[in-house]
Amino acid sequence: MRYLVTAKLKNGCRHALRRAIENRSLGRGSVAGGEYLRDMARARELPDGRVKWVESCFCATPLEEERPYWEEYFRFESIKDAHARSKCRDENGTEPWSCMDCDCTEKLDDWLTRQGKRFIP
Repeated sequence: MRYLVTAKLKNGCRHALRRAIENRSLGRGSVAGGEYLRDMARARELPDGRVKWVESCFCATPLEEERPYWEEYFRFESIKDAHARSKCRDENGTEPWSCMDCDCTEKLDDWLTRQGKRFIP
């Protein structure tokens, strides 16, 4: 499943998050692996300080696996479905794990690149 995540960086966490990205320790120990680094590479920071990104997650509860890793640095404001579940090949069982190579959020991804600035320059 793909989700549009909106979160606010916790006070005093910017440097620690940047260090975790640079030394590639962000998400270490999670089954999501390098997805955290890819998410931050595409994340956008809005003028009001909120950060948005599209995340793939296969948990029954959105971001259940990822939540502890993100909550170290962010306070979630919203986690929304980024596509129609009825069209999802992973959800309907025709192609498990299809979100990894799916382009169903291509329009959202394009829109997001025009919002704010890159979170990680």
